[in-house]
Amino acid sequence: MTQHRALFQTEQIAAYARASGDMNPIHLDEKFARSVGLPGVIAHGMLQMSIAAVVAGKAAGGPQRLRRFACRFAGMVEPGDTVTFIADEVAEGKLRIKAVNQHGDVIISKGAAEYVTGRGA
Repeated sequence: MTQHRALFQTEQIAAYARASGDMNPIHLDEKFARSVGLPGVIAHGMLQMSIAAVVAGKAAGGPQRLRRFACRFAGMVEPGDTVTFIADEVAEGKLRIKAVNQHGDVIISKGAAEYVTGRGA
């Protein structure tokens, strides 16, 4: 099992918004996010997925070995949340990926990665 714990912060979410070009106000504007029924600003799903992909790459023996990666966003991540990303090998060349927050709520589910084993990478 490979895992990584990440603390999400407002500054990190804003930096990801600038870098990705995804300036949706649900990620940047607390008042707007609340006006559309969210608890406040939330982290980008793709920010979460990128961290999960790094964990999958480590579990696979290096990112160059990854061939497929997919997941389902199952929950929201707010500033101040600590999320644990986990990659478990379920068969040769196959990983199960998930993420849970500090309350045990599932954030990423149905995650799967496939990777090249042996010298094929």
